[in-house]
Amino acid sequence: MTTLFIADLHLQPDDEEKLQLFLEFLEQQASQAEALYILGDLFEVWIGDDAQQPLHQAVREALQRLARRRIPCYFMAGNRDFLLGRRFATDCQLTLLTEPQLLMLYQVPTLILHGDSLCTDDIAYQRLRYWVRHPKIQQLFLSLPLAWRCWLAKRLRSRSQYANQKKTSEIMDVNPQAVVALLQQYSARRMIHGHTHRLARHIVPLVHSPLATIAVEAERWVLGAWEPTASVLQVDAQGAKFLGGVSV
Repeated sequence: MTTLFIADLHLQPDDEEKLQLFLEFLEQQASQAEALYILGDLFEVWIGDDAQQPLHQAVREALQRLARRRIPCYFMAGNRDFLLGRRFATDCQLTLLTEPQLLMLYQVPTLILHGDSLCTDDIAYQRLRYWVRHPKIQQLFLSLPLAWRCWLAKRLRSRSQYANQKKTSEIMDVNPQAVVALLQQYSARRMIHGHTHRLARHIVPLVHSPLATIAVEAERWVLGAWEPTASVLQVDAQGAKFLGGVSV
């Protein structure tokens, strides 16, 4: 059996092609898996479970079909859909996860997260992330009328895009020391995350001492965005690999 990982689909109402790609993935590949993990940014924006659109209904029905096949599906929020709540998750039969999560996956301790918390060099973003993830701030935002939330979300997105244009590629990537620290904290030997869209497999040395007799290292798998094709990581007893002919 296999376990599948995806992230960063950024589904939005005006992208019917990507929605169909996701629906086909659920019907064909995910339905044959042991479990599916969605590591954030399934949607481009989420301003509350009450802000439903035809897109959300299509995703809900597809995930319900997957659940009827007894394929468990886990969801971990990203920086775009961190307000996705229990109401929508329950309707879709999604299991909500907080990050990071340590899984014993085919005998390999595997750490999963969305990935934006690792971008510690981007101090401005981390400051914003702290405040928008604060429970009281979220409660206040969700109490606003839907029209106000739509306006605020567009404003924040516009300001974020403008700010990102001035940032270097290095600042917007994960910090290597943050990666090592988290792997060591959880004694993990594999990390899987999304967010950066930089599909890759990295080998991460965990022991740097010249006195170490055994080299200890971990692997870090970065999920890609679904542009223009699906980006899926498959993990099984033989290891991990990207599907669809993607090599790293």
